[in-house]
This record gives sequence, structure tokens and C-alpha cells, in this order.
Amino acid sequence: MAKIFCVANQKGGVGKTTTTVNLAAGLAKVGQRVLMVDLDPQGNATMGSGVDKRKLDLTVYDVLLESASVAEARVQSSKLLDAGCSYDILGANRELAGAEVEMVELERREKRLKNALAQVAQDYDFILIDCPPSLSMLTLNGLCCAHGVIVPMQCEYFALEGLADLVNTIKQVHANLNKELAIIGLLRVMFDPRITLQQQVSEQLKERFADKVFNTVIPRNVRLAEAPSYGVPGVVFDPLSKGAQAFVAFAEEMVLRIANQ
Repeated sequence: MAKIFCVANQKGGVGKTTTTVNLAAGLAKVGQRVLMVDLDPQGNATMGSGVDKRKLDLTVYDVLLESASVAEARVQSSKLLDAGCSYDILGANRELAGAEVEMVELERREKRLKNALAQVAQDYDFILIDCPPSLSMLTLNGLCCAHGVIVPMQCEYFALEGLADLVNTIKQVHANLNKELAIIGLLRVMFDPRITLQQQVSEQLKERFADKVFNTVIPRNVRLAEAPSYGVPGVVFDPLSKGAQAFVAFAEEMVLRIANQ
């Protein structure tokens, strides 16, 4: 049965999509069966996984409106097959922005994704959901079906403030909609050890959240930033780069952490 994780942070520009696609590729590389769900209308995780969002016949939009099943809408990226990092993708495009309005009057609107993923849970070891930066109906759908939240964050002062907001949101969803939801771990991304402030914030995180902070640290890496323009995760674009190796190490840490729970 698949473990379902949201990659979420209410602060924009912290590397949620980069984390989602590279963790998906890293998990696939270490032998896990993975489905990546793109819940952001921008469709960046879809494009970054080697799938053209403009050519998709069915997307997560159709799944949320129950006009298609996950099994019908999911696709596999041919670009990732040769690298041994292939995973399934439930893609998104601009249509998804309309789902917010259309779902307002629907029954079970916050549980739509949960019900859809339950039908394919046996097919995967991990299901990763890339959430938009706002607390919207789409993000709520992701949080309602997840076993846990992976929080990518930069070690900067404002990131700590955003983290407090996210923790409150997770507590509210846990209390009212999803008793299983918890923070699985905080992932330090775009980390530059030469910057004293980042080292200080990193230490504060470890003091406050202890074992909730992943041991793996993702360094600031140009190759990870270049990869999306080639339509592949950094793990595939340059497997020998420090960023790619860090994400594979993170995937291994995730597998180990879940096995020990």
C-alpha cells in the first residue's frame, strides 16, 4: 500500500516542485514504485518530469471532477526510462485553476483526491503530491489524503515565519479532516554552508524540531536549476552533480524512515 506525502510550504519559491520531481526520480532510482501528482495549475512538476502539459488528454482536473480515474489519467515519462528513474505522473495544466470554482458546490469536495488515489494505492510504494503555495481547495485535497507532509525550506529568517503558518494549517487539517496527517520531516534546500545565517537557522531547526529535520541537506546547485529547462529532474539531467546525489541520498533516507515507522 502506497505511502502518500504532500510536498508543501505556504511560502512560494522554496523549491517544492524541484523537491517533488527529484525525490520522485530518486525513489524510482532506488527501486520504488512512484506516482507523482501535480496539484499546481502552473503544471511545472508535469513539465519538469518530461511530460508536455499542453498535450495531455486527461489531467488531475478530470480526476477531481470524477470524469476520469487515476488509472486513465496517469502517464509515464519516456524521457526518464533510459535513466532508470521512471515514475508515473498525474499531470496538471491551466484547466486546474478552474477546478477551484467548480468544486465549491460539490459534495465531498475536500476528499475527491483521496477517494481517487485509493483505487491505485496498491500499484505504488510512494505517492508524492506537489501542492500550490496557497492554502486552497487543491492544497486541502492534497492534505486530506496524505499520511504526512514533507516541508522543503530555505534556512532563512522569513522561512521560519512561514513554517509556523504551515504547522498551524497542518494542525487544523489533522483535527478536522485527516487524523493521519503529520509533518514527516523538514528538508533543508538551497543550502550554502558559507553563509553564517543559514548555519544558524539550520541549528535552530534542529533544536526545535529534532528528529523531524532530515539528515540530508540539499545544496544550492546550478545543475538542479538548469534541469527544468530540459524537461527532466536534476537526478536525470546530471546524476553526478552534488544536487542530484543529495536527492538520491534523501530518497534512501525517506525509504529508511518509512520502514522504521
